[in-house]
Amino acid sequence: MPDHNTILTKTDGQALTVTLNRPDRRNAFNNQMLAALTSAIRDAENDPLVRAVVITGSGSAFSAGQDLGAFEAEAQEGAYTHLTTHYKPLIAALRKIEKPVLAAINGVAAGAGLSLALACDLRLMAEDAVLLPAFGKIGLVPDSGSCWFLARHLGFGRAFQLALDGDPIPAARCLELGLANRVVPHASFIPEAQAWAERLSQLPTLAVGLTKKAMSQAVEESLLSTFEIEAQCQERAARSEDFAEGVRAFKEKRPPVFRGK
Repeated sequence: MPDHNTILTKTDGQALTVTLNRPDRRNAFNNQMLAALTSAIRDAENDPLVRAVVITGSGSAFSAGQDLGAFEAEAQEGAYTHLTTHYKPLIAALRKIEKPVLAAINGVAAGAGLSLALACDLRLMAEDAVLLPAFGKIGLVPDSGSCWFLARHLGFGRAFQLALDGDPIPAARCLELGLANRVVPHASFIPEAQAWAERLSQLPTLAVGLTKKAMSQAVEESLLSTFEIEAQCQERAARSEDFAEGVRAFKEKRPPVFRGK
């Protein structure tokens, strides 16, 4: 059974906040934390009362990445099996869940912590936070999806350079590169994250999830294939209660009240 003390969960309205909870290790990942986080995302996917998810870190860091001491103690099977057994299910769960996932990056997100942040749909960064592709500094390859996410966000040349340099990327630069959606002062970081999560949870959840699905597939597909995916998703959205409410609200000249159905 996963040790759920490695994460904390809290629900505010219809937004679930998952906090990485190993502050003494800068929220570095061990197998227990990875299992607990994967379980939390899967539970959120299946909970109709959860319409948005926030992932953040306790203490001064978002996540320092893999706990190397824990890796030496736990990963007797080798790096390949460790990654495919413990990290792949987490990244897959984050990309599969048809609800918006916000990374609230309160401090450094390094190595696999960077991968986690990039696997989320949206990224809010405190102004003093950094992203750190630190793999090369210790003779490793970017993993846990980092190669895929960085190359698609930045293109090969820029992603490759960042991986080779392995230098911290300040929040302001992340915003310029499109790795962050918003950057806010540290003093207002928590209320800003809470407010954004609340807004996300009030959106038409089915349509949001279908948009996520279509856009995720679009990076791999041709225009005409993407058109087909969009049409299939639109067929589902057009039959939803939220769409009916949106049309009623438009006709009645009032804000819509979506139920996520």
